Amino acid sequence: MLKGARVELTDLEVEALGTRGFFTRPFFIGNEAALAARAEALARAESGVLHAAGIRRGADKTQDSSVRGDLIGWVEPEPDTALGALRERFALLGRALSEGAYLGLGRFDLQLACYPGGGAHYSRHVDAFPGQSNRRATAIWYANEAWKTEHGGVLRLHPKDLPPVDIPPMLDTLVVFLSERIEHEVLPTHARRLALTAWFYGRDSG
Repeated sequence: MLKGARVELTDLEVEALGTRGFFTRPFFIGNEAALAARAEALARAESGVLHAAGIRRGADKTQDSSVRGDLIGWVEPEPDTALGALRERFALLGRALSEGAYLGLGRFDLQLACYPGGGAHYSRHVDAFPGQSNRRATAIWYANEAWKTEHGGVLRLHPKDLPPVDIPPMLDTLVVFLSERIEHEVLPTHARRLALTAWFYGRDSG
C-alpha cells in the first residue's frame, strides 16, 4: 500500500542532487495510486476552486499571465483520500532527503497547479526568495496521463554549467531539485497540465 511506505534515495539520486542539483524518478507511487491521485486532482481542477497564481511575495505580489499562467490551490492533510496519501508520501520524501542528502528539512507546503493549455507557461525563475525563510528543496509530481510531445509543457531545468534539461510532465514522474540553485521554467502548454509541487523548508524556518 502507498500509505506509510518508506521512501529511500538511491546512491545515484544522492550523487545527482549533489553534483547537478536535481534528479528525476519515474513511477514514484505506482500506477494505481497515481491514477487515483490524478482523478482527485482533475476533479479539483474542474470544480473551480483553483485560482490564478501570483508572482513575488508580500506588497510586491501581483498577477501577470505573461509570466505565469497556472491556476493553483493548496493541498492540506486529507485522511482517506488519494491526494492525502500522496501528501504523506511527500513527507516521507522530505525525511529521505534529510537523511540521505543531509538537507536538514522540516516543514513543507504542497500545491496543486493546473495549466489550462492555450500556451500557458511559467517564465524562468528560482523557487527561493532572497532574504526570507527559504525553500531548500522542491519536489514536483506529475498527474498527466498519455502526455504527448505536441502538448508542450515540459519542465526545463537550467543547472549551473550544464546544458538545459527538459522533463516531460508524464504521469507519476517525480522531479527533485535544490530550490536555491536550479533555475527552471514551464514551456508553453497546449493541453491541461496537472502537477503537485512540494516546497521543503529548513528545520530552522519555523
